Formats: sequence, structure tokens, C-alpha cells
Amino acid sequence: MTIKEALQKLEHFCAYQDRCHDEVVTKLYALKMSPEEIDIIIVKLIEDNFLNETRFACSFARGKHRIKHWGKIRIVNELKTRHISAANINLALKEIPPDEYGTTFDQLSQKCWENLTERNPLKKRKKFCDYLLRRGYESNLVYEKVKEFEQI
Repeated sequence: MTIKEALQKLEHFCAYQDRCHDEVVTKLYALKMSPEEIDIIIVKLIEDNFLNETRFACSFARGKHRIKHWGKIRIVNELKTRHISAANINLALKEIPPDEYGTTFDQLSQKCWENLTERNPLKKRKKFCDYLLRRGYESNLVYEKVKEFEQI
């Protein structure tokens, strides 16, 4: 495959959905491109604004919070595995309004608490906390919420 063909393919790949550098590099290796060719293509994609890590991080954070209801900790960890810089991660977290974050957390925790059929209160508490912590919500929020539900 020539550089021009690969570039065209990657432009379509990046235009379809925001991508991080790691995804693009992996795709180029799958297309059997050499490291020199990969560098040329990456530079061209950045120049033409097809590849932008800040834009990727922001849309990733917004989407994962609004659609999958992930907490900030999970979003940060996922961005770190994609080798996104700390500055871009901080910008991405600012994309989630605090009031929306709180509302989502309250709705998710309410739904989770109501759907747990566990009779043993300690097991119910553990399942509730594990679920929300796995979703990436901060432990202080989770433990405050479980205390609130136990008083009801």
C-alpha cells in the first residue's frame, strides 16, 4: 500500500470518529506500513486536523459520561491507557459539568440500589459500592450515598 492510499484510508478512519494517536498507529501497523511512513502519515493527519488528541480526549470524556455513565476515575484511567497527556485529560474532565455529573451519579446510584435484591444488608452494601466504584465514581461519593440509602 502506498503512503497516499494509506493516508486516504486513515483520513476516512479519523473523519468517521475522533481517534487517538495510538489507534491510528495500530491501524497503520495493521496496514503493514513502515515506521518512517507512519511518521509521515501521522504528521499529515495532524496538519490537516484529522488527528487531534485534545478533541479526542474531550469527546471521549463527554461520550463515556453521558452514554455509559462512567465516573471521572474510570475516564481518567481509560485516557491514560491511550497515552493521552495529563493536560488533555484535565481539559477533558472540564467537559463534564459538575451538576450533570452529580445528577448522573444520583440517578445511577438510585437505580442500582433499587435493583439489588440482596437480603443481607452487608452484601447489598458491598455490591452497591463495588458497582459504583467499578463505574469510576469517587469513593467518598459512593460511601456517602450508601449511608444515605441505609438511613431510609
